[in-house]
Amino acid sequence: MREKPVLVNTSLIGNKHVNRGTPCEDSSCTLSRNGVSVVCVSDGAGGAKYTHARFGSKCAVDTIANLLCDHFDAFYFENRESISRSLLVTAVHSSMADLLVEHQLDGLERLSCTLLFVAVKGDLVLAGHIGDGMICRISSSGISPLTLPANGENASSTYFITFPNAQEYLRFLRTTTDDTHAFVLMTDGVEEMVYDSSTQLIRPVVARLAELAAKGKEEAEKELSSTIQEFVIGAGQNTDDASVGILYLPDTKVPDFSAINDSKERFDRNHEDTIRSVQMEWVPKVKHAQEILSAISAGKPVENVSKAAVSEDEPSEKKQPEEETEKVTQGDNSKEEGEEKTTLPSEGKRRKTVPLWLFLLMSGAFIATAVGLILQLI
Repeated sequence: MREKPVLVNTSLIGNKHVNRGTPCEDSSCTLSRNGVSVVCVSDGAGGAKYTHARFGSKCAVDTIANLLCDHFDAFYFENRESISRSLLVTAVHSSMADLLVEHQLDGLERLSCTLLFVAVKGDLVLAGHIGDGMICRISSSGISPLTLPANGENASSTYFITFPNAQEYLRFLRTTTDDTHAFVLMTDGVEEMVYDSSTQLIRPVVARLAELAAKGKEEAEKELSSTIQEFVIGAGQNTDDASVGILYLPDTKVPDFSAINDSKERFDRNHEDTIRSVQMEWVPKVKHAQEILSAISAGKPVENVSKAAVSEDEPSEKKQPEEETEKVTQGDNSKEEGEEKTTLPSEGKRRKTVPLWLFLLMSGAFIATAVGLILQLI
């Protein structure tokens, strides 16, 4: 029978907060119950308007740890991922409502925080992540990211579990422990030290940190705290709060540390290839599909519907994007200002395009109509 996972966590105040006389806003926790082992970490948002973020981060990790220990099977075997994501967010928001009363707050924004969690039952794994920070998987062959940091328009903006539409940004994974030795979760105070986004490299020290858990929870947490304090917090006078959580599987193969890559070639990303550009590329095709379905519904001949085509002489939609305004709330890295980042409209002539909400509506209508027509033909 497999040994129980070893759960380790620590949250330390950064020098920036020490120097300003402000408290640590990170939180972390571990919990084992009903055959389920859970590790959670959370980074409370920095900035003047996030007055009670430290309470929000503590509430978020405690709520999710208890929820998954009590209802792991419900979430793992639910095929409708959107329902699972919505329920996880709703649980956190509901728990935070009591904090609004307790601290006389005017909204959830005051409690803003990120959230990362991993839960294991047997060889089944649930993981979730909203915001920056990172979850790494340690295997016999090395280190790989389970989730990557999620930032807004720049590295100083991110997403919070307190957003009204947080379920849209919550990444929720169901997997197994196959070839897994440990999971390491970290807030951005640590992630920035061990992850190079330009090369997608996770530094080998992450696997070394995971191996501390082989010494048992008590000793591991002492050494983990000491290591993070010295090499992360002590790296400068403006360092951020730092949290690490480890879920260690003791009867699994330890990686060969000498074989773990400590360098990678720079990743050549095409910054013009965005979801927005894909959506705009498909707008004419979706409109064409809508015309066909409308004609069929009205009993009109579909051969009268013109083909969806964009002239090669016509400028690309990607080169002249529609006016777009996207607000992303500042994260802990933005720190004191907590300003909203806004993409301003481009000047000059603007092409008329279908808004994103209408595109999604058309897509949904297309699918629903298509399914209806198929059912009628059966």
